[in-house]
Amino acid sequence: MAVTLQQIADKAGVSRGTVDRALKERGRINPEVAAKIRKIADEMGYQPNRAGRALAMAKHSIKIGIIIQSMETPFMQGVLEGAKDAKQEVERLGATVTIRKISELDSDKVIAAMHKMKGAGYNGIGLVASDEEKLADTIDQFTEEGISVVTFNSDAAGTKRMCFIGQNAGQSGRTAAGLMAEILPDNAVVQVISGYASNQSHKERAEGFINELNYCRPDVKLLGIRYAYDNDRAAAEITQEVLKEHKELNGIYLAASGAKGVCQVIGEKGLKGSVKVISNDITDSNIESLKNGTIQFILGQDAYSQGYRPVMVLFDKLFDGKDPEEEYQYTEIVIKTKYNI
Repeated sequence: MAVTLQQIADKAGVSRGTVDRALKERGRINPEVAAKIRKIADEMGYQPNRAGRALAMAKHSIKIGIIIQSMETPFMQGVLEGAKDAKQEVERLGATVTIRKISELDSDKVIAAMHKMKGAGYNGIGLVASDEEKLADTIDQFTEEGISVVTFNSDAAGTKRMCFIGQNAGQSGRTAAGLMAEILPDNAVVQVISGYASNQSHKERAEGFINELNYCRPDVKLLGIRYAYDNDRAAAEITQEVLKEHKELNGIYLAASGAKGVCQVIGEKGLKGSVKVISNDITDSNIESLKNGTIQFILGQDAYSQGYRPVMVLFDKLFDGKDPEEEYQYTEIVIKTKYNI
């Protein structure tokens, strides 16, 4: 019996997509991992069977739709890059992948895109969800009609979607709180700036941060949550307002995008280093602010994987009938300082 990519993946402890990239020498992959995969493939006697693959694909009509919200943020550009690479991989195998980009967080546009994809015969959809009942109902409806749904970056917990791919947002918030607790003075004042109240990941990060900081630093005064809607200008305006009302401000935690606006205000007011800033996402702007000391810590969440893996999970389901091994496929929480960026 011919050796399959999945068999090689199981032995190597990696995904089938990683095996495919290693054997075809394309896409992003660690050289040592690629060498290990090729060695295992040789030992197992793997021989690519393109003709058989093409014949199998002819019997499958695999159409995958990927819906990415908040596309104006730098982080989502990294998600898009991963989705595009996965699109290239599965389309070489005969599938069709369409990526729909939505600039803001808008469940109505997501639902409209889902219905358009269903009408065009798409049988798998990956999407950035929002915490709204009408979207949850649509996900359940599509699943009941036989359309596989995966959420990524922001979940729709409690729905019938197959799995969620993204950061453990609550744990990320708690991690940020632990870091903030170590660098704040006694009786510090801290502001939380989030993105959207309807974004589950933003919500869980902010709540995780608040709960953990209250626990480990009860002396700290938390000013609550302000929403900047992933907009740098809005985040800057919030920062100016907070500093005007609370000249004793010691820290700002950004649970979503907006750090560029916050750092601009802090720099203009000469508060670099005295107001501690912790932000999510390893973007070019955040890296610059980390290096110059305006941001103290960045928490990364692997944007590329959040775009790449949904396509591959859906392809595995639609081609091989393989269900995800885990309902929650969390990406790593990476802590960056100016010393290890």
